[in-house]
Amino acid sequence: MAGCRGSLCCCCRWCCCCGERETRTPEELTILGETQEEEDEILPRKDYESLDYDRCINDPYLEVLETMDNKKGRRYEAVKWMVVFAIGVCTGLVGLFVDFFVRLFTQLKFGVVQTSVEECSQKGCLALSLLELLGFNLTFVFLASLLVLIEPVAAGSGIPEVKCYLNGVKVPGIVRLRTLLCKVLGVLFSVAGGLFVGKEGPMIHSGSVVGAGLPQFQSISLRKIQFNFPYFRSDRDKRDFVSAGAAAGVAAAFGAPIGGTLFSLEEGSSFWNQGLTWKVLFCSMSATFTLNFFRSGIQFGSWGSFQLPGLLNFGEFKCSDSDKKCHLWTAMDLGFFVVMGVIGGLLGATFNCLNKRLAKYRMRNVHPKPKLVRVLESLLVSLVTTVVVFVASMVLGECRQMSSSSQIGNDSFQLQVTEDVNSSIKTFFCPNDTYNDMATLFFNPQESAILQLFHQDGTFSPVTLALFFILYFLLACWTYGVSVPSGLFVPSLLCGAAFGRLVANVLKSYIGLGHIYSGTFALIGAAAFLGGVVRMTISLTVILIESTNEITYGLPIMVTLMVAKWTGEFFNKGIYDIHVGLRGVPLLEWETEVEMDKLRASDIMEPNLTYVYPHTRIQSLVSILRTTVHHAFPVVTENRGNEKEFMKGNQLISNNIKFKKSSILTRAGEQRKRSQSMKSYPSSELRNMCDEHIASEEPAEKEDLLQQMLERRYTPYPNLYPDQSPSEDWTMEERFRPLTFHGLILRSQLVTLLVRGVCYSESQSSASQPRLSYAEMAEDYPRYPDIHDLDLTLLNPRMIVDVTPYMNPSPFTVSPNTHVSQVFNLFRTMGLRHLPVVNAVGEIVGIVTRHNLTSEFLQARLRQHYQTI
Repeated sequence: MAGCRGSLCCCCRWCCCCGERETRTPEELTILGETQEEEDEILPRKDYESLDYDRCINDPYLEVLETMDNKKGRRYEAVKWMVVFAIGVCTGLVGLFVDFFVRLFTQLKFGVVQTSVEECSQKGCLALSLLELLGFNLTFVFLASLLVLIEPVAAGSGIPEVKCYLNGVKVPGIVRLRTLLCKVLGVLFSVAGGLFVGKEGPMIHSGSVVGAGLPQFQSISLRKIQFNFPYFRSDRDKRDFVSAGAAAGVAAAFGAPIGGTLFSLEEGSSFWNQGLTWKVLFCSMSATFTLNFFRSGIQFGSWGSFQLPGLLNFGEFKCSDSDKKCHLWTAMDLGFFVVMGVIGGLLGATFNCLNKRLAKYRMRNVHPKPKLVRVLESLLVSLVTTVVVFVASMVLGECRQMSSSSQIGNDSFQLQVTEDVNSSIKTFFCPNDTYNDMATLFFNPQESAILQLFHQDGTFSPVTLALFFILYFLLACWTYGVSVPSGLFVPSLLCGAAFGRLVANVLKSYIGLGHIYSGTFALIGAAAFLGGVVRMTISLTVILIESTNEITYGLPIMVTLMVAKWTGEFFNKGIYDIHVGLRGVPLLEWETEVEMDKLRASDIMEPNLTYVYPHTRIQSLVSILRTTVHHAFPVVTENRGNEKEFMKGNQLISNNIKFKKSSILTRAGEQRKRSQSMKSYPSSELRNMCDEHIASEEPAEKEDLLQQMLERRYTPYPNLYPDQSPSEDWTMEERFRPLTFHGLILRSQLVTLLVRGVCYSESQSSASQPRLSYAEMAEDYPRYPDIHDLDLTLLNPRMIVDVTPYMNPSPFTVSPNTHVSQVFNLFRTMGLRHLPVVNAVGEIVGIVTRHNLTSEFLQARLRQHYQTI
């Protein structure tokens, strides 16, 4: 059943598996984005591009290195630190903007509706109050949906997209300024519109956009924003800043800078080092304290007091001084926490299973239709949510007695938490000194409802908590995936907190465990459910500990999250991994399965190559670029037995053969070069030894070492000029002729050379070709020109392009006999986009890309391997 692993669900472990899985051929895996109806499985698509994390050590880059010294290196590092600080500050300001307007709109809405409900409860006009609430919510949700129509990638939380980006996959539009604007404005409207979504998740995406865009000092959306800032013009640098921005988003959302750093490490980046850790932590701290400084000043008027570290604050968990028997948790409670972790994992797996089915339904029946249908779906969700909230609060709520500590304030809690808890109590249809428990949870912002469940001394009815959990669970599951910016952290925390509080009430009332602290069980329930949904461990543990500011909760939270993750993983993947899979993104896991080492690089590589020559005509380059979608091409020369004849007849082929001879490195030639350099060494013995060595090596220089290497079992192949495209009529020997590998050149580099007219005529030397600097090569980053937009009338097709100064002459390569685990670790750890497979005599025999390392592709190759043995 290994082939069914990706399609298990909690509803039925084996129900998604199908006999057709075992009969699928590897060729079927190459179909782009095809949905197998009989299996209901989506395969990784090949149209997703990878990012260029590997450095291209070509001549322009070497020229930059030649001008670099320690002073410039320190200046460059200082600029990085300043940019990282700016990213943190800007992310904190984005969080401040979202929080301010969400509070403003929410207070306006609930103020009007609460006044209307209190008046209409006496006059019997509650229908008017419901219409007012519907008017606010539908208007806000409509605006959020319109913003998503402008930029579709702004929908959802953005965490799956950021995870893909940091994994090395280029998701179009994910880090554009327009995406940031639509995300920020959309999330404040969707949260204010009463949908069961959070603003904390989208903060991670917003921070990533700030991290990607700010160091560029230019914008595609606003072309007038353009500064001459030549630094950080590569995917490699942008990756580090996106990692810092994502961490800053977590830090601003939860006031957890260390948790943000670990989130970026655990969930995203495939590359990490100590220097990046410090920068990311510094960025997270900057975001946290920027948000804390302004929120504390705006809400309390005491600038510099730093009382509100994040958008979501859990408050202080502490027993009352008057209750000597109270403990936050005991060793006996740890057993209950493990059980809650198991239940949380089951609930999270159920949530993910239902949400996956809803997402597939939307992909088939909503997304193919006009975009207006998506807006109507969002409005339908808002309508149903509003009616359910209103009716449940008015009909299903119970009037509960307020405790004395809730009325006069409790010294055990922070003053701000106590005020929030007391001010958020709703007394709809209840007499004095009582409150409506259902309305208190539904007619408040989600953050206030969480504080109620964590810190309210008054009791919530078990029936109310159960109904609230069921309604919130179903509506949150339905909401996540509609066309509005939406986060999942806060809804999951609120849903889990209700579950934990329910467990505490049952243990207190029906089992008689009076020592239980309800706030602790609410927190553990929130952790269990959130862990069961998102399957995060280290980072989520630290985030929750930092949010509670209580280190004693470390062990219970860690145990609960681990148990919830293990339980949920038994049935399906985390919610973010599920949505990544639904998009068909070829995400690479941390490592391969053990049995994959039965495969070698030769088993998974692509042997049918499209290549270029060191010296190639423009017409050949244009033909290759316009007829393929590859993003890199091997630079090769052919192995011929009659090369001397070709050198006499054709200047272009002569240039290629000369380049091959000049690039051949022999041990004798390298030793002669070192001996020449040692002549300047102040030792007469060394000089004499070098002279003797050179004299003894003289006869070998007369021999054509290259010809000796080329005289092998290969027979001369038909002539292929570098300006000829491959033909379908070629024989197998013609198509797969031996090719000596010299380097890799990217599509973007070839197009840049053509656009800038870098070429020479056949009557000239290649030295007459114009030279481009590193800044000129990177000037169009990240939007390089497209080959189809090139005006061919400006180009002479017979001109020749010398690509050797601009190719990467030393990319990472592997042997055909390399095990798949080694190939995978090299590819993922170094953030590669292409990995050439080169044999023992320097000939390229294939190339490995991201698609060749996806679990689906490897599973298909493994089945094929079993069939051949």
